[in-house]
Amino acid sequence: MNRLIVPETIARQPWRVLLPLTSLVVLGAAVLYSAAGGNMQPYALSHLLRFGVFLIIAIGLSRIPREMFKLLAYPAYAGILALLVLVELLGAVGGGSQRWLNLGFMTLQPSELMKPGIVLVLARFYDTLPAPVTATWRGLVAAGGLIATPAALVMLQPDLGTALAICFGGAVTMFLAGLPLIWFIGAGTAALIIAPIAFFTLLHDYQRNRVLTFLDPESDPLGTGYHITQSKIAIGSGGLFGKGFGNGSQSHLNYLPEAHTDFVFATMAEEWGMVGGIFVLLVFAILLSWGMKVARGAPDRFSRLLAAGMTATIFFYIAINLMMVMGLAPVVGIPLPFMSHGGSSMMTNMICVGTILAVNRWQRRPRGLS
Repeated sequence: MNRLIVPETIARQPWRVLLPLTSLVVLGAAVLYSAAGGNMQPYALSHLLRFGVFLIIAIGLSRIPREMFKLLAYPAYAGILALLVLVELLGAVGGGSQRWLNLGFMTLQPSELMKPGIVLVLARFYDTLPAPVTATWRGLVAAGGLIATPAALVMLQPDLGTALAICFGGAVTMFLAGLPLIWFIGAGTAALIIAPIAFFTLLHDYQRNRVLTFLDPESDPLGTGYHITQSKIAIGSGGLFGKGFGNGSQSHLNYLPEAHTDFVFATMAEEWGMVGGIFVLLVFAILLSWGMKVARGAPDRFSRLLAAGMTATIFFYIAINLMMVMGLAPVVGIPLPFMSHGGSSMMTNMICVGTILAVNRWQRRPRGLS
């Protein structure tokens, strides 16, 4: 009897993770289809096509040898920094922010590339730093500079959410590299002291309004608190099983703003209910637990930091967006991975997935073949 021969590259992929992830993307496309009034355009079709393209790129990324990742770490970081500088000089303005480069065939948001880029360069930095030196000032100052430079450039755009994501991914990588816990406690204490000063001096008016709205959204339900109020109404009205596919009144009647991007979870919860929400959380749990499992089984320090940092980057997207739509965090414009419409977000998260796939392959092969 003839047997179906599956190429090794395909057969060796962790389909127990990729299949649930694909189903989440399909659910996202269904939500985007509904948000567009029952049309595949302009959201659902491009969402599926982007996932397909970036999945192929992620699988290709997983075939890159470990030494190549190490070789490209600093050049990639420098290249993204150069793009961030170009954004300040030539970037396109949209929604009051200057974040994009128009390349003709596509619009690129370089700050998104820095999220995995900062993890890669810090993993390389600590890989070359002797373990005993990590807990000294040499392990802190240079890494802090690598994080602060792109974060400052992103804040100039201004884009607080992306700057926080860069800092979070960098801080997690530093912590896992072995920097003393007391340093992070000290940094947190300093941040609490500086935060009130930064609130009144560094933040833009719209950013201050987001924080005030988070603290008391009901104080201005038709103004600054409108987004969070409508999001909570949409989520709560879905109940256990939801109103049914295509029957979400909050999104269809345009009460829910950004129903296809930042608040896509609220759009989903209204139509699919708590059951849909549990499914989304379950897939995210599968993805994140797999990422940390790969990190724990990684063959060396560089690989462990790389896989754990990429997993932390995806986690930041998930946690901040879900807290945001439920009124547990200020609205900072962080999309929900694999569900929100947006090419930059899909690109970033699939780069993270592809990198974790690469580390997963390295731990299964002899060192000389990785």
